[in-house]
Amino acid sequence: MMKAETPRAYRIQPVRFAEHEVDIRAVREAVFIVEQGIPAELEWDTQDAIAQHVLAYDNQHNPVGTARMLVNGRIGRMAVLAPWRRQGVGGAMLVQLLDLARAQGLKQVYLSAQSQAMPFYQRHGFKPKGPTYQEVGILHQKMTCRLR
Repeated sequence: MMKAETPRAYRIQPVRFAEHEVDIRAVREAVFIVEQGIPAELEWDTQDAIAQHVLAYDNQHNPVGTARMLVNGRIGRMAVLAPWRRQGVGGAMLVQLLDLARAQGLKQVYLSAQSQAMPFYQRHGFKPKGPTYQEVGILHQKMTCRLR
């Protein structure tokens, strides 16, 4: 009989890009640039400096996930290192961003979901809006979520 895998411990915290850029870059480069082949010049923009970021850390304080939200409620750059996927990290980061959006008085947030991630976002209350489209060579769908 196989023993069930024990969930790995992690924690999510809001961070400032200027103070945690190295950790944010480590996760996003591993996921978007190396794994998905997105050109580095398309990954980085001036919005990082003003966005709200969250980072997920393991018990050894290694970054394992990151995401950001712009002042207009656009959530993006959600990335979780492959060994940490399907362990609740992405969901915990998303919940934290939704809480931050509510605290700011936002009534709705939106994002550009990679098509394979749509079920994940739908489980968190996001709904597709409009047609699908290509972005950086990957099929995407705009999704919105009303906040309560």
